[in-house]
Amino acid sequence: MPFTQIEYGVADGIATLTLNRPERLNAFTLTMRRELIEAFDLADTDDAVRAVVVTGAGRAFCAGADLAGGGDTFTRAGDHEDQENIDGVPRDGGGTVALRIAASLKPVIGAVNGPAVGVGVTMTLPMDVRIAADTAKFGFVFARRGIVTEAASSWFLPRIVGISQAMEWAATGRVFSAAEALEGRLVSKVHPAGELLPAAYALAREIADNTSGVSVAAIRRLMWSGLSAISPWEAHAADSRLMLDLGRGADAIEGVTSFLEKRPARFTMKVSEVDVPFWPENPYGV
Repeated sequence: MPFTQIEYGVADGIATLTLNRPERLNAFTLTMRRELIEAFDLADTDDAVRAVVVTGAGRAFCAGADLAGGGDTFTRAGDHEDQENIDGVPRDGGGTVALRIAASLKPVIGAVNGPAVGVGVTMTLPMDVRIAADTAKFGFVFARRGIVTEAASSWFLPRIVGISQAMEWAATGRVFSAAEALEGRLVSKVHPAGELLPAAYALAREIADNTSGVSVAAIRRLMWSGLSAISPWEAHAADSRLMLDLGRGADAIEGVTSFLEKRPARFTMKVSEVDVPFWPENPYGV
């Protein structure tokens, strides 16, 4: 079925996923949740996709959860028959999106074009690179709404920006500028608004044109899972296993041969045909 609250398209090896409720500042709904997960499923199973760029339609990236339902918005969060549970507790919808992004086999670039608040910012945390327009604003506003940080952001955010910065933003719940996000290392670069998407596509293009998709998928898993490795020895064991597996593959042979022959590499291995382990094991599927 066609998407109704996001747009998804692929061109020249790059998938673009656009949150598309501009009249509501792309506010997050359960429909958007489902469509985001489906879009990342599409990207993972399409060998033509080498990178994913995520942005928002209109002047916002995502204004957070849609609060049109009023004060009982969050009391009704678990009232949906198709919602999965963890030990009898309904799973947080933003968390299912964040974990699906975390499990992506393709690198994900967040191009934050405007306000990113609540789930609008926490959904970006498992993206590999976040860049922002100079007009963007961010806010971990949960404490000002009487709820808690969600989308597994209590795991992601301190690892990205450090515990002190994470607590300052989460405890105050204030909205802050792209310049402060850059200083706090939430985003890696800030661009004039008109240059944001070209910059995101240039980065995606560099990945698509020069690397092995299988290598990038494996590196992505190693990097993210390594954040919770008990020690560098545990990471070393995972590195060793994948070095052995990929070192025997056609892309490794081509990578070395093309370097020696001083020509661009022509990688042929397909992510869909290689078992890239999720390490550690993901107990929830998504």
